[in-house]
Amino acid sequence: MATGGRLLLALAFFFVVVCGVTLFALSTGYQQIDWSQLRTDETTRTIFFRLRVPRVALGLLVGGSLAGVGAALQALFRNPLAEPFTLGVSGGGALGASIAIALGLGASVAGIPLVFLFAFAGSMAFMAIVYRLASAGSVVMPGSLLLAGVVLNLIAGAGILMIQFMTDYTRALQILRWMVGSLDVVGAGLVWRMLIFLVPGLVFLLAVTRDLHLIAVDEESAVALGVDVRRTERLVYVASCLIVGVSVAVAGPIGFVGLIVPHAVRLLFGEDLRIVIPCSILLGAAFLVLADTLARSVLGASELPVGAVTALIGGPLFLLLLSRRRRYAAI
Repeated sequence: MATGGRLLLALAFFFVVVCGVTLFALSTGYQQIDWSQLRTDETTRTIFFRLRVPRVALGLLVGGSLAGVGAALQALFRNPLAEPFTLGVSGGGALGASIAIALGLGASVAGIPLVFLFAFAGSMAFMAIVYRLASAGSVVMPGSLLLAGVVLNLIAGAGILMIQFMTDYTRALQILRWMVGSLDVVGAGLVWRMLIFLVPGLVFLLAVTRDLHLIAVDEESAVALGVDVRRTERLVYVASCLIVGVSVAVAGPIGFVGLIVPHAVRLLFGEDLRIVIPCSILLGAAFLVLADTLARSVLGASELPVGAVTALIGGPLFLLLLSRRRRYAAI
């Protein structure tokens, strides 16, 4: 089947998955939703439109963003283990957001929350450091890339712990609660503000899927076909840091979404990035919403951290994918 036909088939499949998961998430929780009461019962309407719908929308947005960035970074670095968490981008965003929370910077500049700006700056700084440490001329060494990302994540974690000890109890508790990952949101205002940043970044990643596909296959061939590799790299870095920084600032450093989802898409529909990136966005959205639904319903009135749920689901699945794709064993 031609690429266009496979893309339409894949998009249709994952769109159905997203719709099914969304309906399941909207109707599932500690407070059950009776669809027939939405028009008449004010309490049901409040729970549904002020709590349930914004939370599901936030999960769709953050999950799709992290998975799309993960697929793009894996292609750019030609490394199946590259993703925002392993490359330190999430750690940088978490450190920047923690600094903003500790300083009490809840204000906005020109409508932009300062937490978003600090998280974006932290992501950019850590991405630049990782790229610098892993580069040897124009060549990026995959082993050094992952090692630098792991080390910077450790540094970010240590920095966040120091901030928690140095700040007051209320803000330290806020940072701790935020670090475990949460999609708890009231109203749609925050979701709309996130869209201002995330939509341009995601649209850009979708626009350069062809260039990323050529770069992932062979950089020299990509140059011969007219791709400005260095310009594409820089723009993908900026878009990825913007997307991850905003996502981390709101939901916390949620791991494994950007790692496991692109591999699942490749397993189903092949390696073509013109299919992998848009489908990863859809599947990532469904994956995080499903994980959050489990996190807020499995213990009844209590709620599990969604970051722990994604790790418990994504870790074993990733090991399963590694065992089925033996060529990754040499990495």
